Amino acid sequence: MKNQAHWSFRPTTMAPQAMITTPHYLASQAGMKVLQEGGNAVEAAIAAASTIGVVYPHMNGIGGDNFWLIYNAGDKELMGLNSSGRSGEHATIEFYQKQKLEKIPPRGPLGANTVPGAVAGWEKAYHYSASKMKGCFSWEDVLKSAIHYAKEGFPVTPSQEYWTNINLDETNDQFRHLQRFSEFNKIFTKSSGISYHSGEIIKQKDLALTLEGLSKEGSRLFYQGDLAKVIAQDLQNNGGLLTYDDFVSHCSDWVKPLSVDYRGYSVYNLPPNTQGFASLSILNILNQFDVPAIEEGSDDYYHLLIEATKLAFEDRDQYLTDPDFSTIPLEELLSIKRGGELASKIGFSKSINLQKQLDPKGDTVWLGVADQYGNSVSLIQSIYHEYGSGFIPKDTGIVLQNRGSFFSLDESHVNCLQPRKRTYHTLNPAMIFKGDQPFLVYGTMGGEGQPQTQAALVTRILDYHFPIQAAIEAPRWLYGRTWGAESNSVKMEGRIAKEVIESLLKRGHQVEVVEDFTDIMGHAGVIKIDPDSKIKFGGADPRGDGAALGF
Repeated sequence: MKNQAHWSFRPTTMAPQAMITTPHYLASQAGMKVLQEGGNAVEAAIAAASTIGVVYPHMNGIGGDNFWLIYNAGDKELMGLNSSGRSGEHATIEFYQKQKLEKIPPRGPLGANTVPGAVAGWEKAYHYSASKMKGCFSWEDVLKSAIHYAKEGFPVTPSQEYWTNINLDETNDQFRHLQRFSEFNKIFTKSSGISYHSGEIIKQKDLALTLEGLSKEGSRLFYQGDLAKVIAQDLQNNGGLLTYDDFVSHCSDWVKPLSVDYRGYSVYNLPPNTQGFASLSILNILNQFDVPAIEEGSDDYYHLLIEATKLAFEDRDQYLTDPDFSTIPLEELLSIKRGGELASKIGFSKSINLQKQLDPKGDTVWLGVADQYGNSVSLIQSIYHEYGSGFIPKDTGIVLQNRGSFFSLDESHVNCLQPRKRTYHTLNPAMIFKGDQPFLVYGTMGGEGQPQTQAALVTRILDYHFPIQAAIEAPRWLYGRTWGAESNSVKMEGRIAKEVIESLLKRGHQVEVVEDFTDIMGHAGVIKIDPDSKIKFGGADPRGDGAALGF
């Protein structure tokens, strides 16, 4: 009889040569086309990332940031790329205080105070792959699908319709109400001022022209060319902060990935300014317990992972910011000793009561690629809140991110706003190696949920041997605050057994039951690479609109 715990609505996708998974099927197809025509993992990732920036505009785009893990099979090296932007030269706490503001507005030009890094990330990764991974696609060719869907249009997903309607609702507060921005209305609403419905075609002609320019001139257009001048000028005309010099000075950086051991596997993530060390810290804590001896899906299972998350987040919130501005003791935070210290605080009869300092949100996309040459990519890309700042520089089609609204205006805060500083970033792509080879390529969208969902995937795949798709579909939880709520509730999908929820309530957890497959839990994806056969096993999240494709 089939194990019900390992059952899934979709089958795991299996393929002998290459695999891609993204949260939107058109992006998966764009990347798969590159792979089938001989392209490498980086080229496929750029094709998918540029396409999903068009067809999932509420979640990401060229006005945002991205982070990469790239495994180059030829040199057997794993590279990290931080392509997040820094705050503007005039972005200061004093500036916002003079505006009589206690915090940075999440919407509008004052929320768009960091330079978008996504385009620079694509190009830096592209040049690396061209020189190191024997790429065969031109820069123009990898952007073709994105240009096509921007120019010719694509069908709106239910996700886009839902989030557009929320942001058009005039009863919502300034966090979400975007109807006041003329360029947003021009692009993302119909002439009647209402959102496009699911299945209707939406075209982004201005974005198509921008992408065509990028395909010809590369990132120079975005950071040193006329486009940079247009973006900076329109922001300043509307009271914004970014200058042309801010764009010129942008640089994306190669970084050394962080790693911890988990049950004999090497788990990799990115260093600050990402929360990657929090994702690794959770596993470092779990390493101190015999997780496989705890029944998966039991009250003890959820309790342990929630408690480990709380403790990892306490370290994260104390230290996480731009490491150029603050010393972060990563070696100590990820040491076996620290894992043991935090694990010793966990008891199974009662929950730990912690008040977190921060409540980051994240509308984001993660995608993974494993190609036929042995290369792999884990890539995450975001504009922060849905539709970012909502501010679109005139005639560019670029939705600018509001990632910089996450800076604190308290000068004593570790993540306080300063000029030319990278803010605390929730984005963190992950990989797991077995020996010296990639074994799992995985990640998810979802702000606070990213480290938690990564822990769910790792335990279910490594400790409980779930098939890939079943691990993604299994019931999930989310500890933390959202949209400024004061309580740190634990949101749990309705498929979790009532007796489990009752047990957690008795232990002191504040539990909120949510829909069975809610996208509050993020859109996760995984690729597993069999070390012997090299067969790829891929999965995509039914909570999103994605697909895992292989050949």
